[in-house]
Amino acid sequence: MVLLHVLFEHAVGYALLALKEVEEISLLLPQVEECVLNLGKFHNIVRLVAFCPFASSQVALENANAVSEGVVHEDLRLLLETHLPSKKKKVLLGVGDPKIGAAIQEELGYTCQTGGVIAEILRGVRLHFHNLVKGLTDVSACKAQLGLGHSYSRAKVKFNVNRVDNMIIQSISLLDQLDKDINTFSMRVREWYGYHFPELVKIINDNATYCRLAQFIGNRRELNEEKLEKLEELTMDGAKAKAILDASRSSMGMDISAIDLINIESFSNRVVSLSEYRQSLHTYLRSKMSQVAPSLSALIGEAVGARLIAHAGSLTNLAKYPASTVQILGAEKALFRALKTRGNTPKYGLIFHSTFIGRAAAKNKGRISRYLANKCSIASRIDCFSEVPTSVFGEKLREQVEERLSFYETGIFPRKNLQVMKEAMVQAEEAAAEITRKLEKQEKKRLKKEKKRLAAIALASPENSTSTPEECEEISERPKKKKKQKLQEAPQENGMEEPPVSLAKPKKKKSFSKEELISTDLEETAGSGSLPKRKKSFPKEEPVSDPEEAENRSVPKKKRKFKEELLSSGPEEAASSKSSSSKKKKKLQKLSQGD
Repeated sequence: MVLLHVLFEHAVGYALLALKEVEEISLLLPQVEECVLNLGKFHNIVRLVAFCPFASSQVALENANAVSEGVVHEDLRLLLETHLPSKKKKVLLGVGDPKIGAAIQEELGYTCQTGGVIAEILRGVRLHFHNLVKGLTDVSACKAQLGLGHSYSRAKVKFNVNRVDNMIIQSISLLDQLDKDINTFSMRVREWYGYHFPELVKIINDNATYCRLAQFIGNRRELNEEKLEKLEELTMDGAKAKAILDASRSSMGMDISAIDLINIESFSNRVVSLSEYRQSLHTYLRSKMSQVAPSLSALIGEAVGARLIAHAGSLTNLAKYPASTVQILGAEKALFRALKTRGNTPKYGLIFHSTFIGRAAAKNKGRISRYLANKCSIASRIDCFSEVPTSVFGEKLREQVEERLSFYETGIFPRKNLQVMKEAMVQAEEAAAEITRKLEKQEKKRLKKEKKRLAAIALASPENSTSTPEECEEISERPKKKKKQKLQEAPQENGMEEPPVSLAKPKKKKSFSKEELISTDLEETAGSGSLPKRKKSFPKEEPVSDPEEAENRSVPKKKRKFKEELLSSGPEEAASSKSSSSKKKKKLQKLSQGD
């Protein structure tokens, strides 16, 4: 009996499920399809055999890429070899993607099945997967799917910015649209301005030049010999400028009002600006094609090469096409119409716009188009898959097409393809080496600039770091100096001059707290009844030149803090505290004398 297993790929890992006895015909009935939606009934059909979770999001992305490309990843190989029966003939593995099924059958030897009953089973597994695996919730499964979807999309979108064919597709589409619009608008200007100056249409054929002349001439009656030089600049032909001047004098056009002329000139200005933008866009397309597909643009030109890429969807798709498809690319309607009516199929599509087919004789157009399509297919593959794309191969392929054209006309045999490709390989290696050398030079210059910038930042940072502590010291020193100046200026304002040595004594009195003053006074009064003896308790100090040193010697650390607080609170608070302390001392002295 053949055992049917189903492989289910999820964002959290691979799941291998075994199916009990199921009938394919009954599973496709609508009643049975409804049973798949019921979890209890679905458990009777499917049993989880093994679950292999992904270790990280990076591993999940690798496995997703492998499955999408039809490659058997090592994790998937290990799961199948471990949990599937060893007798491969008795195992039937159901998979959702036929590509991965073919790869499993080729590498591991298990018979794979897709579609039909497998699709219905996978639909049920997808619905009830979070209930089949223990510890997996619906929310976590949705988060894993969302994260893997974002990372997979980002990995697919990653590309080289300088080789983006999407820009070429948009540019050539816009260029074709601009050509149509400029042609339509120019015909409108010709018809509108032709009422006033009909002879100008026959003299000037170019649309952009006609719009510039309509903008410059305005009213034909104002055209004179002075404007002849400017006419020659616009037409770039003296004879045409003279003919315009002569025609304006004998024109049969109707007179036109000033407001009509203003509208015609503004519309002509728009058409001229559109034509100028079209030229700049064409220049941009040429530069982009030289970066993305240099060989293809060297072979058939930028415009035709860009149209081929746009019609194929991308350069990679064009490189995958065979030469026969490239030959009729753009003539699909004619091809299917010919197949339907059993008529002659088209010989060429978009490559008809190349100069080679126009130069060939009528009987050789099909032959040269087939040969040109072959060379275009080779050039597109070289541009798509070469690391350093160069125009060497495109130039050599162009030479081959030229030789083939001359062979059809004169009968001179062209060179062998092997000989031409050997020459192209040598030149391409030299060109690639030159390009890599230039890129290395640019990279070295960039690194040098980066080093200089980093060195400048590094030099600037130590200067800032050294200057900041000095500035901090200066800032911390400034208030101290100000405090000294305030202390020195205070007695001068009162009209008393005291020597600098005596500054230490009043600062001592400031530094004592209220409780300490009371306690010391009580102790001294208790020890000796007379006041003069209290003065002897203070040790005599030697005169010191610096008042700060005197403070540091005499005042303890705790008292210094109190002193700094007093100083920081400001001179007014210090003065008030000094007066309050002196009043309390006097009261204490009176009390002691009374005792």
